[in-house]
Amino acid sequence: MHASGTFDVKLAPQPPAPGTEPAGLGRLSIDKRFHGDLEATSLGEMLSAGTEVPGSAGYVAIERVTGTLHGREGSFVLMHYGLMERGTPGLRVSVVPDSGTGALEGIRGELTILIEQGRHEYGFEYELP
Repeated sequence: MHASGTFDVKLAPQPPAPGTEPAGLGRLSIDKRFHGDLEATSLGEMLSAGTEVPGSAGYVAIERVTGTLHGREGSFVLMHYGLMERGTPGLRVSVVPDSGTGALEGIRGELTILIEQGRHEYGFEYELP
């Protein structure tokens, strides 16, 4: 199945976890609102690392999405794996296996993100049992 729509996101810088300050990692909280086929909110955290090479960086994030997907209510967890290699982006956002609850139990899928002129859009290819 396919879902699509837009989302709003607030990223807020957080202090490093105690003892990790020398690693120089960025840490952010995630607060999202999804609109469209997925009407939901999500909360999560992101860790990021830059390099000395301009345009190269990486991030990982995890967020719990709670709401309705094509009218089915529940929650699931998304895991992000993002790389930027000298300006070329790569991103994979997957549903964590067995994270679905309620009417979304058993969900599997991949979410894509498109950002153009400050507008955030998603496409979500998913399966339900």
